[in-house]
Amino acid sequence: MNLKHSLLSLLLVLSLCLALGVSACAAPDAAPDAELPVRVMTLNGTTGFGMAGLIARSAAGEAALNYRFSVETDASNISAALVSGDCDIAALPTNAAAALYNKTGGKVQVLALNTLGVLYLVSDGSVSVESFADLDGQTVYAPAQNPSFLFGCLCEANGVEVTIDNSYAQPAELNAAAAAGEVALAVLPEPLLTVARSQNPELAVVLDLTAEWDKVEEPGSLVQGCVVVRTDFAAVHPAELACFLEEYGASIELLADDPSAAAQKIEEAGLFAQAAVAEKAIPRCNLCFYTGEEMQRRLSAFLEILFEAAPQSMGGALPGEDFYCILT
Repeated sequence: MNLKHSLLSLLLVLSLCLALGVSACAAPDAAPDAELPVRVMTLNGTTGFGMAGLIARSAAGEAALNYRFSVETDASNISAALVSGDCDIAALPTNAAAALYNKTGGKVQVLALNTLGVLYLVSDGSVSVESFADLDGQTVYAPAQNPSFLFGCLCEANGVEVTIDNSYAQPAELNAAAAAGEVALAVLPEPLLTVARSQNPELAVVLDLTAEWDKVEEPGSLVQGCVVVRTDFAAVHPAELACFLEEYGASIELLADDPSAAAQKIEEAGLFAQAAVAEKAIPRCNLCFYTGEEMQRRLSAFLEILFEAAPQSMGGALPGEDFYCILT
């Protein structure tokens, strides 16, 4: 996906709205309130990378809105803040967004997609892997929750029997184990993958799980990261929401245009500790910017697949149509 094309499409919609005398979400004569505090929370790591440029602009007093940013290491903190009303907009894993929608009866909506697949299968060299067929009968270590669910979907789609071991439940734990040579096969996300390979030259990427997904499912439907908004905030502040999307789209564009500058901003924002590692990882993070009907098409396809494999990962039900916040 060309990020520039996606951003230009959004800007065209906003321009047309302004030309017609209405803002996004059809709020007549509304203009963004530059004084309104807009509380934005994001996970550190890939899910939050696209926010780095906007965080830097806000800190420099150059952003159009009065943002209050918070970077978190635990998605549950963000979910709790959205439920309590202490957060307006947040970057979360897509399944966590769906689960929160189900838990709250629709009090959050997805606004944009920001990350496609970030998972890779690595080998320490002791096991030769060229395709999924080579994994039949093997043990593969994977972090708990989403990485295991997604890898399990791929194993089933490819008809192979694999033991998925969650002994290292957190990505950082498995990253350390892989770097230390304690596991032969592991599913790792970027940018931790880049860290592990820098510490252990024997590690090699043997399967790009996004590419493997596209072979067996709808291409482009593996979407792991998104931005959500409180439904109440979207209803009352459509002009601010449209402004945020414009600025956020530009922030994501920086990652493609100037990875080095983006990586420095990622470190400064506390989204990842090492700018040099982030810069190397960015090309494999599959960062994106999808809104509107394209967002809904890709995410609904992904959630349907994930629901069949692991309904518990999204709260036991597929989200309704009102899960998708589409600016018109």
